[in-house]
Amino acid sequence: MNQLLKELIGAGVLKNQFVIAAFQKIDRKDFVTEECKNEAYLNVPLPIGYGQTISQPLTVAFMLEILQPEKGNKILEIGSGSGWQTALLSCIVGENGKVFALELIPELSEFGKKNVAKYNFFKSGTAKFYCFNAANGMPEEAPFDRIISAASCQEVPAAWKKQLKIGGRMVVPVKNSLNLFIKKGEDEFERTEFPGFAFVPFVDK
Repeated sequence: MNQLLKELIGAGVLKNQFVIAAFQKIDRKDFVTEECKNEAYLNVPLPIGYGQTISQPLTVAFMLEILQPEKGNKILEIGSGSGWQTALLSCIVGENGKVFALELIPELSEFGKKNVAKYNFFKSGTAKFYCFNAANGMPEEAPFDRIISAASCQEVPAAWKKQLKIGGRMVVPVKNSLNLFIKKGEDEFERTEFPGFAFVPFVDK
């Protein structure tokens, strides 16, 4: 893990002290399948079943760097998969924060929950898992300080934009680009595009 961290810091991808601390505390090996344990510290995506992957560490690091999660944040995570990013976010937001992890595939939701249970985030009430379609977000818990999606959309669902706090940040893959949205007003967003990424498609049915 130390070598992977050095690689990400050396490449200039990991810079934020809170994100670096989370990468140090949360072991990626706890979130991969038994078959992939020996590859856990490689900077590559790995299969977790059901056509899904645990994302490449470089991609996760980049997404968290531009998301800029902070202590006490309330975060909506779409496509929690292995639970690795859920745990990283939970580590950053701390006991006064909340991470709502949504996953469409029941078996993966259970897999992620089991992995995150290796840490203290359920006991502290920081991480909560839900299994349903995320197209409408989670209106009953809105607004959110941060929203992050691990799946690529053709366009960002209006519900996600609505459920983001003014001043909040949202990181969503759109087609083959990562997009950072900063909410400036009720219907006003500053958008920055980062091309050259590949993600599994968002399933809205």
